[in-house]
Amino acid sequence: MPMPKRSRAAAALLGLLALAGCQSAQLSADGVRPPTPSSIVMAPQQVTLGYPVARALSELVVDYDTGRTLYEVDADGVRYPASLTKMMTLYLLFDAVDGGRVSLDDTMLVSENAARQSPSKLGLRAGSRVRVSDLAHGIATKSANDAAMVVAENLGGSVDGFAKMMMAKARSLKMTRSNFVNPNGLPDPRQMTTARDMATLARALRANHPRFTSFYAQPAYAYEGKRYRSTNHLLGTVPGVDGMKTGYIRDSGFNLVASAQRGGRRVIVVVIGGATGRARDAEVTRLIDTYLGPAEPQSIASLTQ
Repeated sequence: MPMPKRSRAAAALLGLLALAGCQSAQLSADGVRPPTPSSIVMAPQQVTLGYPVARALSELVVDYDTGRTLYEVDADGVRYPASLTKMMTLYLLFDAVDGGRVSLDDTMLVSENAARQSPSKLGLRAGSRVRVSDLAHGIATKSANDAAMVVAENLGGSVDGFAKMMMAKARSLKMTRSNFVNPNGLPDPRQMTTARDMATLARALRANHPRFTSFYAQPAYAYEGKRYRSTNHLLGTVPGVDGMKTGYIRDSGFNLVASAQRGGRRVIVVVIGGATGRARDAEVTRLIDTYLGPAEPQSIASLTQ
C-alpha cells in the first residue's frame, strides 16, 4: 500500500533531522562548539555519554594510597581534558619502555603531521628522529603537542591506532567516562573525561610506573640548548608538590592534576575548569593545604634557597 504524501513528507523531514543530528560539531578558531549528544560516540564500546560541559568547574581530592574521596565538586561531570590527555600518552609510552618494546635511548621518527601540530610544541622537524627520553620530557614538562603525536604515530601506527590503545587502557583502569581520539588533547568534541577518571589515571601512572615519576616532577627541562619551564607552576613553589599535568583549551578552562605529599601522606588533586591559570593554581594549593595541612616552615624556606 503506497504511503500517503503527508506521511512521506514527514518521513523525509525526520530523515533530514536525523542526518543533521549525526553531524560532528565544528571546531571554532580557539575551542569547541558543544556538539549534540548524538554526535558523541564512544569507542570501542560505542556508548553515548552526552557531551562535555564547557568551562565548568569540577574538583576532586583523593587519598593516593586508598583512593578514598576526600572532597569533590561535580567530579563525575563530563569535561574536556585538554592536555591532561598527555598523562595517558605518557602511560602508554612507559608501558612500552617497561615492556621492552622501546627504550629511553631509542629514537622515533617525526612525521609531517606531528611537526605541524599546534603549539605548545618543541618545534620538531619532519623527517628527524628524536630520543624517546626527550619526547617524554617534552610531553611532561613543555606539554609538547608535536612530541605527543610522535609517540602516538610510532607506538600506534596512526592516530586512530593509538586512540584505540588509549581507550583499551582507560577501560582496563576503570576510567568509565573518558573518550580519547588524539594523544595531546587539542580540541575535538569527542575528547572527554571527568575529574574522577583523571584522578584514577594519575594514581595508576604513579603506582604502575614509579621509576618515571621524575619526568613530570621537574620544574624545567632543556632540549637542544633551549630551557623549558614546566607548565605546572606549583613545582618548586608549593611544598610537597611533585607532579603531574596541566591542560588548557578554550572550552576546558584551566585544568591541573597535582600530586602532593606532606608528612608521609599523599593526595591527588584535580581541578578542571579554572577561570585563569592563577585561579586554578590557587585553588589546587588551597586544597593541598586543606587536606595535607599547612607546609612546614622549613619546607617553605627550602623553596626560596
